[in-house]
Amino acid sequence: MIHRRHALGLLAAASILPSKGFADIAPMNSEIREGLAQHFRDEGTRGTFVGYKVDDYLIIASDTERSGEGRLPASTFKIPNSLIAIETGVVQDPDKDVFKWDGIKRANEAWNSDHTLRSAIAVSAFPVYQEIARRIGEERMQKYVNLFEYGNRNIGGGIDTFWVSGELRIDPVQQVDFVDRLRRGVLPVSKRSQELVRDILPVTQVGDAVIRAKTGLTDREHGSLGWLVGWAEKGSVQTVFALNMDCPEPRHVADRMTLAQACLRDIGAI
Repeated sequence: MIHRRHALGLLAAASILPSKGFADIAPMNSEIREGLAQHFRDEGTRGTFVGYKVDDYLIIASDTERSGEGRLPASTFKIPNSLIAIETGVVQDPDKDVFKWDGIKRANEAWNSDHTLRSAIAVSAFPVYQEIARRIGEERMQKYVNLFEYGNRNIGGGIDTFWVSGELRIDPVQQVDFVDRLRRGVLPVSKRSQELVRDILPVTQVGDAVIRAKTGLTDREHGSLGWLVGWAEKGSVQTVFALNMDCPEPRHVADRMTLAQACLRDIGAI
């Protein structure tokens, strides 16, 4: 696969993927809507939004620069981490396998308890996913990150921290490509693994639409970068999207979903 490096200039091409998807679209099937960027400015921050309208084979972005810039994935990496955990057998059942709390009190109270994979992704339990990554191990983790063609594929910086403070980088366009392959079930892992991960993704109901998406947030040392990646379903209409934004103030953390919904409405996805 050749990933697009400069915003919407080049699109990923993947002849191995069946049927048309994000990675098969010609560059003319993309557009910039600068009005989307206004949502971020209205909230006193900077960010980017990329949406892929599946039925129209159309990619819409808020800008031509940030949409193609690679950044730490933070907790959005819990999506591939979950896939790898199930595929390798580190997790057999996302509702029955229990990760015991290590007894260390953390500021996020929801992390201070035992978790299954489903409950861990719901509260974005970092310690659980650190343990999962350690059990997967560096060799297998690298293998699957390569197979997924995930971002820059660099897991340097510690097996249990590389996605929050290490060398891994992914841009919004690549996020949409990866999530779209998961949505379609064409990633190079079993159908079961993909079905289970699609099922455990957090769900937000918005009127008659459903958003299945994962948040991400880096610490201040690494830029307080907020992510939301996933897809929206409204009837038979599906739209894959990725948003990232600077979160200099606590209120901006909640704005990830608010701004994603505003952008999705603007492009007729919800």
